[in-house]
Amino acid sequence: MAKNLLNKYVWLVETIYKAKKITFEEINQRWLDNDMSEDKPLPIRTFHKWRQAIEGLFDLIIENENCGQYRYYIQNADDLKNGSMRSWLFNTLTVSNLIMESASIKDKVLFEEIPDGEQFLPMILEALKKNQILNMTYQSYWRDEANTFEIEPYCLKAFKQRWYLVGRSPYYDKIMIYSLDRVHRLELTDHSFDYPKDFNAEDYFDDCFGIIADQKVKVETVKLKVAAGQAKYLNSLTLHGSQEEIERTDEYSIFTVRLRPTFDFQQEILSMGNDIEVLSPKWFREDTAERVKAMWDKYKEG
Repeated sequence: MAKNLLNKYVWLVETIYKAKKITFEEINQRWLDNDMSEDKPLPIRTFHKWRQAIEGLFDLIIENENCGQYRYYIQNADDLKNGSMRSWLFNTLTVSNLIMESASIKDKVLFEEIPDGEQFLPMILEALKKNQILNMTYQSYWRDEANTFEIEPYCLKAFKQRWYLVGRSPYYDKIMIYSLDRVHRLELTDHSFDYPKDFNAEDYFDDCFGIIADQKVKVETVKLKVAAGQAKYLNSLTLHGSQEEIERTDEYSIFTVRLRPTFDFQQEILSMGNDIEVLSPKWFREDTAERVKAMWDKYKEG
């Protein structure tokens, strides 16, 4: 697909999404105000072709009221807010469009460095579509040598600038999680597998903070006392979907989250320093306190 055409699809979705409801005449006027139009109006036939292509690409349905002003709207607009793959893909393309249109200031826009591994995404997506077994050479952070083995891919997850492959290891007969930047080699096999009917990727990570899905850690309600300044940050970028602010004062707020309090969640808490305090459960408060003490002991010795 021509890159320019994809940009036009993104433009159309964004235009209708921002307007909520908009007539074709209004769409055409905004199209003429855009450099991509080259001062040529958008034919109604082309508009409908784009509608069909957008539904096929992003699974976003552009509908018409069929009465009154006959305005167009996105029927499933909420799907652009829910953290789904289509939401991530559309947002990525939107940002890409903005950056391309602002090439003259590229030295003023800085990005985080992303570890290797993205080159394996097309093959993994192909395997996910066809339920094909992958042959992978992988070296974890805890091993000196790489190992080659088969994996039945279940899903992909992005977390903190890294991609992770989640799948069943036939060797260990359990679900394992692999960081793509630790993959040395990956290839599709000729063998397929039966995707488990009871596995749902969203449900699997629903009670998790990030990428650690340790079923041995039970789901609990964690209560946190957060300094007022940090509380504003947590309200704009929540720790977890279950987060609730249950108390607020001028000095602090009390938040609760219901999840598995695993190592990655604790690391996130520790990264906020003395702006946050674990109130409960007791075991998690004590474990976090021990880690803080160990950190203090290291600095005290220096």
